[in-house]
Amino acid sequence: MKRLLATALALLPLFATASHASSDDAWAQFEKDVSKACITAAKGLIDNGRAVTDPYGSESYGMAVVSGKAKGAKATISTICVYDKKTKRAEIGGEISADRLLVKPAK
Repeated sequence: MKRLLATALALLPLFATASHASSDDAWAQFEKDVSKACITAAKGLIDNGRAVTDPYGSESYGMAVVSGKAKGAKATISTICVYDKKTKRAEIGGEISADRLLVKPAK
């Protein structure tokens, strides 16, 4: 019994590391999913949008700010996007001009 307990305790750090790694992978995938859904949702408002994503969101929603050139204009604008974690659907808010909100995504 002691040997079994000692083996289980010795292996515990391996399980914790594997769990942490898959969790990091899951959060990275979540961030990609939110970004893609939000950029797609903003296509009617923004050409070639780029998203800055909250890497975790709230309990129920993913969040991002999508910025880029306003559709059919030269102005740079942004919009706020929410992504429902259950339905995996994104919705955007209205246009926010660059003088009110300027987001510069990393390249």
